[in-house]
Amino acid sequence: MKRRALTALSILLLASAPAAAGSLPPPQSFVLVNGITVLLHTDNELPLVSFRLLLPGAGTASEKADGLADLAAAMLLKGTSTRSAAQVAEELDRLGVSLRCTAQEEYAEMSGGSLSENFPALLALAADCLTAPAFAADEFAKEKQRRIDAIRQVQDEPSQAVRQYFRKVYFAGHPLGSLKGGSESSLQALGVEDARAFFRRHWLPAAAARPVLVVCGKADAAGLKRLLASTLGRWSRPAGEEAVAAAAMPPLPAVKGRTCVLIDKPDATQAYFMLGVPGLPFGDPASPEAEVMNTLFGGRFTSWLNSELRIKRGLTYGARSILQSWRPGGVFTVTSYTKNDRIGEMLAITFELLAKARQEGFSAVEVESARHYILGQFPPSLESLASKTRAYSELFFYGKGFDYYDGLMSRVEQADAAGVRRAAAALLPEQDYVLVVVGKADDIRKQLEPFGPFSERKIRAGEF
Repeated sequence: MKRRALTALSILLLASAPAAAGSLPPPQSFVLVNGITVLLHTDNELPLVSFRLLLPGAGTASEKADGLADLAAAMLLKGTSTRSAAQVAEELDRLGVSLRCTAQEEYAEMSGGSLSENFPALLALAADCLTAPAFAADEFAKEKQRRIDAIRQVQDEPSQAVRQYFRKVYFAGHPLGSLKGGSESSLQALGVEDARAFFRRHWLPAAAARPVLVVCGKADAAGLKRLLASTLGRWSRPAGEEAVAAAAMPPLPAVKGRTCVLIDKPDATQAYFMLGVPGLPFGDPASPEAEVMNTLFGGRFTSWLNSELRIKRGLTYGARSILQSWRPGGVFTVTSYTKNDRIGEMLAITFELLAKARQEGFSAVEVESARHYILGQFPPSLESLASKTRAYSELFFYGKGFDYYDGLMSRVEQADAAGVRRAAAALLPEQDYVLVVVGKADDIRKQLEPFGPFSERKIRAGEF
């Protein structure tokens, strides 16, 4: 979950491809022989090209194999049958290009960018990584250890750790409960053959999975078709390898009653909390009003939450709320932190603000301010070629038209106080919620009683 002091809408759109009204024209499209749909947006303003390959279903393994999907993705850049990991890195540096592979919740992706003159070489390198990854045992061991070290660092930083613990509690038993970075025990249990098998099963072109390649920048259709024919177009399943259609993500967990967990960090001087309830699926008709509501409640610096907890009370340096959406559903979360002896006060104020928003809503003046804020933050989020590739690929993945964001912004502009109040009443938590707190249990346990009951866990090194 990336953090940024913008509205939740801006965060969602930056993370999942926003588009300013009128700035996302229909792309040219064609399908490669291996089943990959190609979307091309030509922009000759600068001699630059960006691409993004999205593979549905390759982003999550399971909670029992936490971290496998992203680890397998990372291994694609750790050497091929003709290049060592060092040689791949040196080639990227020599060309002055970027190339990355990662796993997200609903898909895996490979993306990159370069000067237009170096784009053929970038695609050739990307194709080598996709068609002939080495999965060298020594490189796998180094990457796995690097990730284990990173997990330990996250646990030393409660602001990051609370999000990992929250995900595990909220999405227990669901694919979204699988942590991208994994845990120490899950990573230790993985071998290089696990990563290789995951890649061979999920990182393969199959029309049924609807993979999509988006190219934006200084490129034309005829030239791109010739280039892809000799690079990504020759990527195919090995003989005898079964094609796997992307499995649909199951519905998100229902939240009934209070699920409250205290994570004891004995050396903590501050307590961090994350409160969550169900949100909205991507493209839900209520999204415009929900985004306005969230902007006012906790999505900007002058929001109710930040104004009360930071500006008026001096309890924290930051408080925020976020709406996140996926295909089957979403989640609304509130997060902040304070000194151990003030966490009870902070939570009481937070729940008072939630109740006020549910019962009273927001004034017409506030709603107008939030509309202007969202509409002003929105256009710059699609200025780069990389953000355009993200926009096209996300809209293709979610089955939305390429004018989707135009319509969304139009509906935001029309949102009124009554609709925003309905969104607040529907989304803001009252009795049914998940609440995770990380802090020194002996100092904060008593303060948390009004919001529980809480179960309690101790931090275990490398685990969530």
